[in-house]
Amino acid sequence: MQRPVIGITSYVEPATFTVWEGMTVALLPYMYVEQVVRAGGQPVVLPPAGDPASLVGGLDGLILAGGGDIDPARYGAEPHERTGYVREFRDEAEFSLMTAALEAGLPYLGICRGLQVLNVALGGSLHQHLPDVVGHTEHSPEPGRFGHLPVTPAPGTRLSKVLGTDPLTVPHYHHQAIDRLAPGLTVAATAEDGTIEAVELDSGPFTMAVQWHPEAAEDGALFEALVAAC
Repeated sequence: MQRPVIGITSYVEPATFTVWEGMTVALLPYMYVEQVVRAGGQPVVLPPAGDPASLVGGLDGLILAGGGDIDPARYGAEPHERTGYVREFRDEAEFSLMTAALEAGLPYLGICRGLQVLNVALGGSLHQHLPDVVGHTEHSPEPGRFGHLPVTPAPGTRLSKVLGTDPLTVPHYHHQAIDRLAPGLTVAATAEDGTIEAVELDSGPFTMAVQWHPEAAEDGALFEALVAAC
């Protein structure tokens, strides 16, 4: 049986590899690719260039991957001093891509930044620096290191049907999170400190987003659920 084609958005950043140093590349942590393949999908990496929204008709599902912060102007805010790695070209590409995917009814899984894009695109806003709100840095303990905190899925949500309702410890790496929840979204999981850690659309096709990083976890249940929806 043919594998469902899963588009995954990517970064564009300077990187060092083999003999090259500081070359600008379209890149994606390979964990995303491995998880999609393991779940039975065929990953296709989508750089934020050209018109990625035009590719929606050739995809069976979409993952909006992690990355830098969204321009706060998109939710009517001035930038916090800790807001960083804003890439306007990526915002433009991913907001149009995600909107096209929702209009087409494409199964959607947002991861970290992918949750934030979904919430802002539908009219929500973000806490720009979560430690100011929760009083600790465990959601992003230090550069390049995941935090590991429990989240609790909300009973009756699609997420709870995938992960159950008991608290589970997952990899975190985010310093922003949902402030004002967008209309049409349901909170699907929270952390012990009250941070919204997952959302989903109230109705319609599979549209789920998590603030943590399931690609870095051993459990591939969310990717399996996406591929099954495709």
